[in-house]
Amino acid sequence: MPRLANVNGFYRPINKAVVGIEDRGFQFADAIYEVVVVINDIFIDEEAHLARMTRSLSEVRIKNPFPSQKILQMRLRDLLRVNRLRSALVYIQISRGEAPRFHPFPREHVKPTSVLIAKSLNLNALLKKAEKGITLKSEPDLRWARCDIKTVGLLPNVLAIQAAIDAGYDDTILVDREGNITECGSSNLFIVTQDDKLVTPPLGAEILPGVTRATVLSAATEIGLTVEERKISLEEATRAREAFVTSAAKFVTPVNKIDSVNFAENTVSGMLSARYRAFFGLKP
Repeated sequence: MPRLANVNGFYRPINKAVVGIEDRGFQFADAIYEVVVVINDIFIDEEAHLARMTRSLSEVRIKNPFPSQKILQMRLRDLLRVNRLRSALVYIQISRGEAPRFHPFPREHVKPTSVLIAKSLNLNALLKKAEKGITLKSEPDLRWARCDIKTVGLLPNVLAIQAAIDAGYDDTILVDREGNITECGSSNLFIVTQDDKLVTPPLGAEILPGVTRATVLSAATEIGLTVEERKISLEEATRAREAFVTSAAKFVTPVNKIDSVNFAENTVSGMLSARYRAFFGLKP
């Protein structure tokens, strides 16, 4: 059975689903998106993801095309049903809509474009990849100044990740002009200092407020870890005892290497990974 996408409330085979050539998401990246992981019919951190989606829409002044959160939740579950999926990555993308190409907002009312896509998730492969860990190559952070909004304008991320892959790494770690880490290509970074403090960059316009980040911070507090949200220089990160990243699709994944510096320890990330998985009934 071909995969089905929901575009503006209608299902189409994914290879035939289309939006207009003058859709502002295509023309200007004038759109936001959100991703929710579904495992065995359980939507992980669903309320927090949908709250972040609502905030993103508000920040860029796009009208929410869904009359209520309940209706959106019903459509997401129907999306899984028609695609016969129980575990998936669900993507929600909403643009300002289709209008003649002109930089300012359309003068007349334009209906936002909504696209819902479900991608089959191989849970065992995902968990094994998370256990294996990743390597990170530092790259300059060239993104725009409102990275706290989850927009589709991801070209700087794409270029930085590709540069890391070309150099033999798995992902990138982004560094601002002052030499401080913001985040990774599509995840938040944590380090464990030599004096056993768990540190992650603070929320602000420079980073996306990761939903998994927030859940992991809560788990860290519950098990008694000392947590600090402050700036981390690249140099400090390479002196850390261990490092790991968090995201909806990566869960808690240890970092094996940053640039030329290797990390051999994953004690804290292992504890947090087990606790995070336990929240959703997954085996540690």
